[in-house]
Amino acid sequence: MRVAVIGASGHIGTYLIPRLVEGGHDVVAVSRGKREPYSPHGAWQRVTQVTADREAEDADGTFGRRIVELEADVVIDLICFTETSARDLAAALTGKVRQFLHCGTIWTHGPSSRVPTTEDMPKRPLGEYGKQKAAIEAHLLERAHRDGFPATIIHPGHITGPGWVPVNPAGNVDPAVFQTLADGGELALPNFGMETVQHVHADDVARLFVDAMVNPSASVGESFHSVAIGALTLRGYAEAVAGWFGREARLTFLPWERWRETVPERDAQITLDHISYSPHCSMEKAERLLGHRPRYAPLEAISEAVDWLVRAGTITR
Repeated sequence: MRVAVIGASGHIGTYLIPRLVEGGHDVVAVSRGKREPYSPHGAWQRVTQVTADREAEDADGTFGRRIVELEADVVIDLICFTETSARDLAAALTGKVRQFLHCGTIWTHGPSSRVPTTEDMPKRPLGEYGKQKAAIEAHLLERAHRDGFPATIIHPGHITGPGWVPVNPAGNVDPAVFQTLADGGELALPNFGMETVQHVHADDVARLFVDAMVNPSASVGESFHSVAIGALTLRGYAEAVAGWFGREARLTFLPWERWRETVPERDAQITLDHISYSPHCSMEKAERLLGHRPRYAPLEAISEAVDWLVRAGTITR
């Protein structure tokens, strides 16, 4: 099939594009053209690359037409963040594609109330990002069930892999947290370190997009989580990372209001976002309907990213 991927050079696209090419598909990679994929791959030489500024083209109403003109059988949208943008693109593609796959987020659920959380549980997102993604999902699934628009939604957790800093054991993305654990230094965690994070390797997310695309009869009109099986507590995560460097984690615990004073405000806000949700989502639906099971356990996925940070000199032994 001819497959157009919007936001192709990001975390997921780095792995998705080679998988699609190796699967024999004619691939069009749509991006702003401002960065290379996180990992090089020869498959990119067999891809048609299209440069587009989505924000600007959404504003002038031309983005949907541009995507239609690519004449793709399947469109995979990895970078849609507003309901308006999703509505406009879906309207433009109606009757023009076999399948439309949208990248959502597990944050559409809001704070965990029962775990593992399944896709059909009520949506109670806290911030604007989660609220917009929840609205996009609601619109696309309504269109799928009411009008037959061939939409599928994939909801990743905390995406990780070589090339960038993963969400760390303090719930933010400061690489110094990994360095502290590597050095055997004392690390303060908020509360009792029992809140959870749930990572997923970017390649497992890419695999799920492909599995959903090649099984449209089971995936159209559905949403699926994409996470590693099992969540990590901040405390357990920190202990594991210290062990990778031959150390024993030296952890202290502070009430939230005291802990937030020990880090920059931006890091505190990122941590608050993560621990407020404390996700632990189920992968049962993807396995049952699509035969998909993540290849990476949570710590396996994170360790690849940490190894890359060591090779890059961001973390020193």
